[in-house]
Amino acid sequence: MLQSAPRGAVMDANAKITVLKRSNLFGGLPPETLEAGAEAAKERKLDKGDALFQQGDDATTHYIVASGRLRLDQATPDGKNVVLRFMGPGDLVGSVAVMRDIPYPATPIAADETRVLSWTQARMMDLMQAHPALAMKAINMMGGRIEELQERLQQVATQQVERRIAATVLKIVGQSGRKTEAGVEIPFPLSRQDLAEMTGTTLHTVSRTLSAWIEEGIIEGRRSSHIVIKRPHRLVEISEQA
Repeated sequence: MLQSAPRGAVMDANAKITVLKRSNLFGGLPPETLEAGAEAAKERKLDKGDALFQQGDDATTHYIVASGRLRLDQATPDGKNVVLRFMGPGDLVGSVAVMRDIPYPATPIAADETRVLSWTQARMMDLMQAHPALAMKAINMMGGRIEELQERLQQVATQQVERRIAATVLKIVGQSGRKTEAGVEIPFPLSRQDLAEMTGTTLHTVSRTLSAWIEEGIIEGRRSSHIVIKRPHRLVEISEQA
């Protein structure tokens, strides 16, 4: 589980390097690459509800979440909104679009106060040319994103709805969950509408499923829209059932 970078003062070089070490793009690379990446990075702060960029904008900048949380929203051609995923510390945002030279395909919105590091396309290309291992990591990362999309499409096509919802909740727990006395908490608001959009189902179906889980004691729903998983193993069973 990733820990957020400090949200207070402007980040120094060491704080930036700590974020880069935890990211898929820079993680595991030599100290000199991390130092160069941190030196080239600019910092940006978002208040809750702010958009990092808009779907359809020209993709010109790479971002990594340093602290906080982004919700990735995508508007479909028929005007519906789909929540693709939540992104937290260490997650890369927008890079696939930049490297493919296509417009940003979705809008990242701050779920709470969020801080990101950024590099223009030109600065990142300079870094990759000076540090070839960084370019290889970028290629591998793009392949991983494509595999993730294929997996999600397969889930929507083949899995029962309850199984999809359970798998989505568990994935968020794996990325962001924190242990509490009551269970494992998702530490940011996750609405039933968000889950419906992430799993390709209806709000009614998600509400019915979560209500059944609450009655069974699998989860605890709170007014703040924070979900606490009281019986994680039972949720794993549901996500794996045939």
